Amino acid sequence: FSLLKQQGRVSHAVVVIFLEFFAWGLLTTPMLTVLHETFPQHTFLMNGLIQGVKGLLSFLSAPLIGALSDVWGRKSFLLVTVFFTCAPIPLMRISPWWYFAMISVSGVFAVTFSVIFAYVADITEEHERSTAYGLVSATFAASLVTSPAIGAYLSANYGDSLVVLVATIIAVVDIAFVLLVVPESLPDKMRLTSWGSPISWEQADPFASLRRVGKDPTVLLICVTVFLSYLPEAGQYSSFFLYLRQVIEFSPAAIAAFIAMVGILSIIAQTLLLTYFMRTIGNKNTVLLGLGFQLFQLAWYGFGSEPWMMWAAGTVAAMSSITFPAVSALVSRIAASDQQGCVQGMITGIRGLCNGLGPALYGFIFFLFNVELNELDPMTGRNKSTSQEPSEKPTIPGPPFLFGACLVLLAFLVAMFIPDHHSMAVKTYTDTRKISTSNNLQSLNPLPASEEDIEPLLQDSSM
Repeated sequence: FSLLKQQGRVSHAVVVIFLEFFAWGLLTTPMLTVLHETFPQHTFLMNGLIQGVKGLLSFLSAPLIGALSDVWGRKSFLLVTVFFTCAPIPLMRISPWWYFAMISVSGVFAVTFSVIFAYVADITEEHERSTAYGLVSATFAASLVTSPAIGAYLSANYGDSLVVLVATIIAVVDIAFVLLVVPESLPDKMRLTSWGSPISWEQADPFASLRRVGKDPTVLLICVTVFLSYLPEAGQYSSFFLYLRQVIEFSPAAIAAFIAMVGILSIIAQTLLLTYFMRTIGNKNTVLLGLGFQLFQLAWYGFGSEPWMMWAAGTVAAMSSITFPAVSALVSRIAASDQQGCVQGMITGIRGLCNGLGPALYGFIFFLFNVELNELDPMTGRNKSTSQEPSEKPTIPGPPFLFGACLVLLAFLVAMFIPDHHSMAVKTYTDTRKISTSNNLQSLNPLPASEEDIEPLLQDSSM
């Protein structure tokens, strides 16, 4: 009975995530059009800056929102995060400039995954948590399997305005679901006893997790691995679909089909294959395998110039989605029970930082290599101009992807030094944070930073 009750509550989190990202998935095609029309000469650079500001704001605000949710409850902050994440949607047709400005500013509250993971942690036992997190992550992929294709179809036949309207309605339904259906997960007695507790700077400090990284060598290795591997991944999330359309000449329908393919394969990889690899080759080797797939995928994207190469590399990209679940399981296994929140907070805090740095880095590299000038300016429709030196193609069509492959290679080398068996000793910071009551201990555990990150290789710049 208790398991059914917990699963039912986990289903609330699943529905919230599904509706939110289904709405954004519908906007994949209209968003690419609006982005290019608004910033025709520096599309990649402006896209990177917009997403970079959003990611950095999310990184800075996530610890404070997490600490406040420990005091005031999860539901109210889940409502706030869903509202602000979806707030830019109707502005797409009203004013593109306000739309992109709102996307950047919404990063202050656009940390739905952080609150969702805290919600799931409240209602599940420790041994059930990884399965529940995997279900939420797979739901994200599932929400993007069909929505871009539906959005592309509606856009082609009825115009972008209808797509924006449908996405807005779905976002309103999501907000209403949180308000009317989702129950509070934090027990009343915990909220009542902690209501008057002050929020310390240590709890709200976004750089606290970074300062604690060096306390344990194994945690340091894992965090460096996460930083080096997720920095290019975050940049790829923000620009890849734009890159497919503008540089590789994918049609909106082809982009939607590509997302669906990678999404389905990612779900399979994160459920069936991840479990198989964990049982057969072990936790650390699974991480190395995922990094190997990511390295191969990024190198292929960097040198690939034909559509079939992108499709083939997409299958490899789906396999690389096993990396973060494997890292989370590795951290969970080597950390003591009273250190799970702190150590997981370090990992997700670094990923949140990458959400800000990655898009800006990719946009800047595209700008340095003049990709916009050579590939985007001639586009009057949806094809590149063939009048400007059609026989001359760049040796490296996607410089940021090749740069990302170099970072992942470094991540692979660092991950090789992670010990297979390790008893973590991070007393230096857990002892200083201990309090006499277990209620306050939970409020000190940093929540995950912006977790628009756990996502498989499907997140596009609209998120």
